Amino acid sequence: MRRTDDCLTNNEGIKTMRDANLNPSNSQLHNKSAGWSALFSEPMSELVKRYTASVDFDKRLAMFDIMGSIAHAKMLAQQNIISATDLADIERGLAQITTEIEAGQFDWQLDLEDVHLNIEARLTALIGLAGKRLHTGRSRNDQVATDIRLWLRAQIDDIVVALTALRRGLVEVAEREAATILPGFTHLQVAQPVTFGHHLLAYVNMFGRDAERFADCRKRVNRLPLGAAALAGTTYPIDREFVARELGFDGLCENSLDAVSDRDFAIEFCAAASLLMMHVSRLSEELIIWMSPRVGFIDLADRFCTGSSIMPQKKNPDVPELARGKTGRVYGDLMCLLTLMKGQPLAYNKDNQEDKEPLFDAADTVLETVLIFTEMVQGITVKADNMRAAALQGFSTATDLADYLVKKGLPFRDAHEAVAHAVKLCTMKQCDLADLTLEELRAAVDLSVEQQALITADVSHCLTLEGSVAARDHIGGTAPNQVLAAVARLKESLG
Repeated sequence: MRRTDDCLTNNEGIKTMRDANLNPSNSQLHNKSAGWSALFSEPMSELVKRYTASVDFDKRLAMFDIMGSIAHAKMLAQQNIISATDLADIERGLAQITTEIEAGQFDWQLDLEDVHLNIEARLTALIGLAGKRLHTGRSRNDQVATDIRLWLRAQIDDIVVALTALRRGLVEVAEREAATILPGFTHLQVAQPVTFGHHLLAYVNMFGRDAERFADCRKRVNRLPLGAAALAGTTYPIDREFVARELGFDGLCENSLDAVSDRDFAIEFCAAASLLMMHVSRLSEELIIWMSPRVGFIDLADRFCTGSSIMPQKKNPDVPELARGKTGRVYGDLMCLLTLMKGQPLAYNKDNQEDKEPLFDAADTVLETVLIFTEMVQGITVKADNMRAAALQGFSTATDLADYLVKKGLPFRDAHEAVAHAVKLCTMKQCDLADLTLEELRAAVDLSVEQQALITADVSHCLTLEGSVAARDHIGGTAPNQVLAAVARLKESLG
């Protein structure tokens, strides 16, 4: 008998297939339950079964799998691919499966590999042949791609809602502390006085950009891959637009190869999640520093902290510390997906089973973190006296003095140099600029007599903390009235 590279045509090969068909106890029964043909001549190894199964983690897609199946079945019936009776049976069976899953009574089986085959097997057991007809015109490839998009769309919606609540919480604290002064830092050195409300609104803006990114990502998530089948489309007269409308998708994945193999939307989500966690980590770092007794700007509510097993005086900011650590975890999820996809040829590959755990982990971590931070920021106790005392250190109004001299006619570079001389004197005297008498300040700036005369008694206002922050009176500035105006705008936009 002739043997080719693609198939075995000798008597031994025929005998092997015949033996497998005559003895279904091994391969045929197992492979039928697994969802593929009786081509295989031996059952899957138990080790391989455990290695390749995904049901332990992808069963969380169950409700979205059922949602997609109902829409698919309705389309099949509309197109006369299955009967109305089959559709009614499918809907009845899937409703019972939904009830079983919600009640925790569904029997998830590792032998059935994934969420899709588990549900299909149970449906067939409940309603018979109609359950087998459900898979007409689709593949697990486009089915899982649809399920993930449905699930991720819901996750994005939950995260955006949670971000809105977090932003509202920060806005409330910012409004309360609109005039509370603390030092602003550059290079972790005292730079200029700012208000605590203004400082918190910076994070409100960051989290606002995060919400925008998730909303934009959702546009690309919300496209329907179902109908691409395994990779080439299907020969059945399907109506993909009908399914898209049923499931609330904005459009279709228009190329069948891309539809089943695309995971850009998951990578994009993890990128947005990574940026969000980076912002959370920055806020966490500041909360940790501010809570340190050496700084003492704030205190966190006890319910977000822990003590020490050996040092009874300790109150540790565990929640922000852990959030700072979990940021690296979400970065890892992003890198996992990027690496997963970088070498894959078209179309679907088994590698893509590995997309779910990092995606699930990133979504879970982000949502839990945002929810706990929303509650935590409401419990911040501000120590305004400590903030003010810190702002009085480091000559934080030096730039205000330079601006004062510029307004009197000096070029900024000359004013900058003059103030540096005054700061040098204050360092020697161990006092603040505001502590210098008018005569001392005039002498310290090392200017001509005519230029020194430009400094008059009104200079004292610009050297106070309140005068400094009040002078930044423009949109985006730290002046208390500008903070309150920003709060009003944010309240209106956040609803």
